[in-house]
Order: sequence, then C-alpha cells, then structure tokens
Amino acid sequence: MKKKKKPGYLERSKTKWGYIFIAPGIIGFLCFSLFPMLYSLFLSTMEWNIISPMKFVGLRNYSILFHDSLTWKSLGVTALYTLITVPLVIVITFMIAMLLNSRVKGISIFRTIFYIPSIIPLVATSAIWMFIYNPTYGFLNGVLRALGLPAQKYIYSTSTVIPCLAVMAVWCAGNTVIIYLAGLQGVSRQLYEAAEIDGAGKLQNFIHITVPMMTPIIFYNMVMTVINCLQTFTQAYIMTDGGPANSSLFFSLLIYKNAFKYQKMGYAAALSWVLFVIVGILTLVLFATSRTWVYYETGGDD
Repeated sequence: MKKKKKPGYLERSKTKWGYIFIAPGIIGFLCFSLFPMLYSLFLSTMEWNIISPMKFVGLRNYSILFHDSLTWKSLGVTALYTLITVPLVIVITFMIAMLLNSRVKGISIFRTIFYIPSIIPLVATSAIWMFIYNPTYGFLNGVLRALGLPAQKYIYSTSTVIPCLAVMAVWCAGNTVIIYLAGLQGVSRQLYEAAEIDGAGKLQNFIHITVPMMTPIIFYNMVMTVINCLQTFTQAYIMTDGGPANSSLFFSLLIYKNAFKYQKMGYAAALSWVLFVIVGILTLVLFATSRTWVYYETGGDD
C-alpha cells in the first residue's frame, strides 16, 4: 500500500493563506452574528429591564407571549401584510421587468427610474409616502378632490393602512425588478426562435418559455420578499407607530417596543426567537414546495 505524500510547501502555503483570507469573515460572523444570536437566546430566559440585574425566569417569557393578545394581533397584521405584498411584488415587478426588457430607444433611462426608489433610504421613502397619504394636504387626496371624489384616510384608517403599506412596498421593489431583468436577459433567444418556427405566439412563448425558465428567479424573489415582509419595521415605526388601533403593529415593531419602550429585554428576545422560528419554517416550506414548480436547465425540476 502506497503511503500518502505529505503536502509540499506550496500547498501548505496556499492552505495557510486561505485561512488567513477567510479569517475576517469567520471572526465577523462569530462576533456579530452567532454570539448575538446565542446571547439573545440566553436573554430570552431572563427578566431584565437594562437597569436592574438579570433574573432567571426560564420559559416564562415564552409562556407569556403565547397568552398575550398583542402577540397574536401583530402576527395577524404581519401575515396579512405578507399575503397582500408578496403576490403584488412578485407579479407587478415581473411585468415591469418584461417591459424594461424591450428593445426600445432610451430603455436604460426607464430602468434607472424604476431602480432609483430602491436606493432611497427607507426613512426618506416613508416621509415621502406620508405626504402622499396625508388626508388633509396629501397628493392622492388632492387628485381625488380635483376629480370630485371623496377623500380617503389611507394609513390613518384601520381598513386601508395595510394595503397602503403594500403599495409602498411595490414602489420600493426596484431590486426585484433588476433581478428579474437579469434573468430575462439570460433566457436563450434560440428557444423563442424555435417556438416562432413552430408557430407559437407571444402569449404561448410567455407561458411555455419565459415563465418556466424564470421560475428559479421567481422562487428567489419570493423567498426574499417573504422574509422582508415578515421583518417589516421602518415603515410602520415612522408612518403609523403601529396604529391606528394596532392595525399596523408588525411583529418586528412589537419586539422593538418591548425592548426599548417598555424595557422588557428578555421578553423582546423571546419574541425575536419566535420570529426567527417562523421565518425558518416558512423558508423551509417554500424550499420544499419549490420542487414541484421550479425548473432548472441542468436537470429538470429541483
């Protein structure tokens, strides 16, 4: 039996420098991701208001949150927002990307226009939409009054606040449009040419070529949009503060209020872990169901 050769100096040097180059990333992950997560799990078993010493309470925080009406209210608000926003973002941004994939003069200008909202800080975006939705001097009600139609309350009404925030989310989805556009430009033109030879029209090309070839991109955008919706915070914090009547009290906003407004750090940590579990479960469900509809060129369905 032949003995394995010991790695030479060059191989050992490559290995050493490889570890050196990945060390910053590993250290950053340990210090700024893994340790805070583990510490928050420890904190979720404590009663702590930042000022007083910690007091171990075991799983009491988890027991309280499951019997807290605000927990279920915030979960319902977050679920409703996700159910409205995800289909809107996925479908509308896909249609916009289809238009931006056209070969017309000046198309790069339109691509830039649709992408700009996604790079504006969310705080500034929230301020803009607060003006648009303002029931007294807002842009939308100004248009309605000019048309002789009754003004609306928008984010100041319990029935319309979530749909209004969903519309705002679509306006901010420039990143999703760009990802779709990159995917559309990666679809082989030979497929369309072959379909045209067989007599396929634009609608048939869209259904049988564009959509199947774009399913991996659609799936990626769906997962990211769901996660972003479940973590919605800034819009609600700045525009509504959870109102009116807790109708926009997102789960992340509830965590923030318990941590920094009521100084219930242990309870807020427990809420954070509940959100982490929900996000993890939904992501796993999406990956499991993707096997039935996501197409990959390398080997059929995933």
